[in-house]
Amino acid sequence: MPSLKQIAIYPIKSLDGFELSSVTVLPSGALAGDRRYALIDGDGKFLNGKRFAAIHRIRAKYDDDLESVTLSTTDDEKRFSLQNERDAIANWCGKILGVPCQLMENTDNGFPDDRDALGPTLISNSTLAEISSWFEGLEIEEMRRRLRANLEIEAEPAFWEDRLVSGTNQAKQFRVGKTSWLGCGISKRCAVPTRDSQDGTAIEGFAREFSRRRQQSLPEWSPKERFDHFYRAAINTSLESLEDGNVIRIGDSVELT
Repeated sequence: MPSLKQIAIYPIKSLDGFELSSVTVLPSGALAGDRRYALIDGDGKFLNGKRFAAIHRIRAKYDDDLESVTLSTTDDEKRFSLQNERDAIANWCGKILGVPCQLMENTDNGFPDDRDALGPTLISNSTLAEISSWFEGLEIEEMRRRLRANLEIEAEPAFWEDRLVSGTNQAKQFRVGKTSWLGCGISKRCAVPTRDSQDGTAIEGFAREFSRRRQQSLPEWSPKERFDHFYRAAINTSLESLEDGNVIRIGDSVELT
């Protein structure tokens, strides 16, 4: 039976992740601490990797209690309190990105990319290995950083997780440990996976080759009706129920209900 292999949250949206052995699921379905903070510009738009390749040059290392973060580039490094120095964090990042910004906080559901599916994104290790094999020299760990999924499961074959999404608008139910979820769709990818996670250098033709290979290798269990294009991988989820518990842990089983 597939099981949970890795948990990652991204405390500041678009910056580096933080790995956990267990995580609390909030009533909204978001994972506690995931995308809790986000950089926005004066128009209220996210300053993210879709818009600013320079954001890939920023490294973020979080204290274990997630109260502080050390931000760095090749030229500078500084440690900040996430609660007490949000303006300082915004100013520091704004200089790197070349635009004034603010650091906003949302403790209820964070700042997810898909506002209709607030749960964690999920992918299998076999899928990561398969996609990385499509591009010469691209290691699985780099592919993991590019796709930025919250939950990575141990499952075979590649794209096993497509089973968790229905070919209709009716969501499938599945469980991770004692928590119940709905598979809402297969995530459409943006410009971020095309770029090196450390310096932002893009692979020419990445999205085109990804789409070609994805269509070519689409498993029979994949919901073909949900692919308006094939630049998609990992699934988006919504919370179905926490009545049996609100914590998920590495090693938890993953099964369709």
